[in-house]
Amino acid sequence: MGLMHRCLFTGARWLRWIYPQAIWRMKTTEKVLYLTFDDGPIPEVTPFVLQQLAQHQAKATFFVIGDNVQKHPEVFELILAAGHGIGNHTENHLRGTNTSKADYWANVATCQNRLPGPTRWFRPPYGRLTRQQYHQLLQHEYTLFFWDVLSQDYDAGLSPQACLEGTLQAIRPGSIVVFHDSWKAWPRLEYVLPEFLAEVTKQGYRLEVPLLNIPPIR
Repeated sequence: MGLMHRCLFTGARWLRWIYPQAIWRMKTTEKVLYLTFDDGPIPEVTPFVLQQLAQHQAKATFFVIGDNVQKHPEVFELILAAGHGIGNHTENHLRGTNTSKADYWANVATCQNRLPGPTRWFRPPYGRLTRQQYHQLLQHEYTLFFWDVLSQDYDAGLSPQACLEGTLQAIRPGSIVVFHDSWKAWPRLEYVLPEFLAEVTKQGYRLEVPLLNIPPIR
């Protein structure tokens, strides 16, 4: 895999300079991966994800959209019942750089109020928010949780096989991997997730929910 191709799956390094307090990977030499799923919960896709995770005794963190939690509470309950982690992904998938500070904070708070208990995890949609939104608001209440590996499962121009191969080649111990339990990602996710889980399990990886006592890599 070429350097430019690999960068598609590992994300923009310059973002780490903008958000120096964010978590990008967990510091470990053990073969552990931290799977995350953005944009759910939604019918069919999220239950499929949960079924695949259960088959491999895998745990993940779901960064949920508050509006989807409100629309599909029965699907959200399935995530909770399975013991997976929960993170805030705003109420309406807002891009922070296009939203005022006050409106963004209100949107985050609305999502938070739909969750059954407090969560310290927050992931900004599109990986974008302003310095003011972060430093003046979010950093006091949340741990900003980014990623080490971006699966690109939302990219309609990427074949399922290319999505799988790129994601597998980008992982390393402690990687935080982003998938999406969304209809946009479904044409690739339906193929990629079972294959990905089977391969990383074969390689000896455990799939867990991050704990705050594990040192992060910032």
